[in-house]
Amino acid sequence: MEWLDPLAAFVIGLVLRFGVPIGATILVVSLLRRLDARWQVEAEQRRALIAAGVARGPRCWELRNCPPERRANCLAYAQPGFPCWQVFRGSEGQLREACLECDVFTQAPLPTAV
Repeated sequence: MEWLDPLAAFVIGLVLRFGVPIGATILVVSLLRRLDARWQVEAEQRRALIAAGVARGPRCWELRNCPPERRANCLAYAQPGFPCWQVFRGSEGQLREACLECDVFTQAPLPTAV
């Protein structure tokens, strides 16, 4: 029976040394997978709303209350499928300074990877 105490101490040491970190890792991985699954569902719902035309970014002519005669000559109004700052990009692909400070640009949702 003298060997029982050292064996019990050895087993307890192994459990503490390996079992606790492995168990904590499994718990964290499980929580992260659940969180990722929830984010995937939210992203899919957002994509479905965008595809249905329900959710979209703000339109500059709506936020700026542009009159109809100004809308008729506006490049962004003529291309409603694109954000206005994309329409007004410079020839080298740079955004205009006014776009960077505009509420339409700052309130727009971030693009999602498809």
